[in-house]
Amino acid sequence: MNILFLCTGNTCRSPMAEGYLKSLDLENVTVKSRGLSGSGQKVSENSSLAMAELGIDISDHTSTQLELSDTAWADKIICMSESHKTLLCLYADGKKVTVLGDGIPDPFSQDLDVYKKCRDCITDAIDKLCDDGFFSEMFVVSIEREHIKPIAELEEICFSTPWSTDAILDAFKNGTKFFVCLKNKKVIGYIGISCILDEGYITNIAVLPEYRNKGVGTALLNRVFSLARDLALEFVSLEVRESNKNAASLYEKLGFKQEGLRKNFYTNPKEDALIMTKRFEKI
Repeated sequence: MNILFLCTGNTCRSPMAEGYLKSLDLENVTVKSRGLSGSGQKVSENSSLAMAELGIDISDHTSTQLELSDTAWADKIICMSESHKTLLCLYADGKKVTVLGDGIPDPFSQDLDVYKKCRDCITDAIDKLCDDGFFSEMFVVSIEREHIKPIAELEEICFSTPWSTDAILDAFKNGTKFFVCLKNKKVIGYIGISCILDEGYITNIAVLPEYRNKGVGTALLNRVFSLARDLALEFVSLEVRESNKNAASLYEKLGFKQEGLRKNFYTNPKEDALIMTKRFEKI
C-alpha cells in the first residue's frame, strides 16, 4: 500500500508524519510526503529536533512539490487540513483522500514546544489509524444503516442464537454504538458496545470464519478502547463462552481479566459464560 502525506510546504507536518509512519515498519506499506507548493527546502529545524526526541531522523528530508503522478501512485492520501483535502479532491479520487485526525495545525515559524505538540498530534492520529486498520486492506468505521443487514448475516454465520436485523436496528436506534471492519467494502467483522454512565458493555463481537486470526478482532476491540478513553469509561466488559479458549486468550492479551461467571448464560448448546473486564486508569 502506498501512503502519501500532504501539507502546504512539505517542511514541517508531512515530513514528521512520513518519518513516524516509516519508523513503525508496517508490512507492505510505502510512504512519501509532498507539499502543495515549493521544492528543495530543507526540513524545518524544529521538526527535525522534535522527531529526534523519538529517535527518528528526518534531517535529510528535502521538500518536494506535489505532482499528478504522486496522486496516481498513492493508494491513500492523508492531508493535514480540510483545505488541503478540498483542493486535492479537484485533482485526485476523493475516495482515497482523508484528513489526519481532526486536522493538524501548522507550526511553521513557531517555537520548539509548538512543534512538539504538533508531533504528538500527528503520532497520536497515526496510532489511531493503525488501531483502526487503516494501513491494511481492512479498516474499522462506525456503522451506517447499510451495514445492518450484513451484520445480521454475520450473526447468522457466527452464532447459534443470532440477533435479527430488527434487533440490531432497535439497539442502534437506542444508543448502542456499533463498528464494522470492512475489506473492499465487505463487512468482515463487527462489534457493539452499550455505554451506561462510565461503564461499557460489549454486546457482541463477530468475525467471518475466513478472517479470524488476522487481526480483525484486535482492530475492532482497539476501536472500542479508543471510544472508552474518549468517553472516560471506567471499564469495558463482555461475556465469552467458557469453551471458547481462542477468544478468551485474545481478550487476555488485550488486557481483559476474568471477573465472574454467568451460569448457563448460553443456549444451543447450554454453557456458562466467563465475564471478562478491561479496566482503564483515570487520567
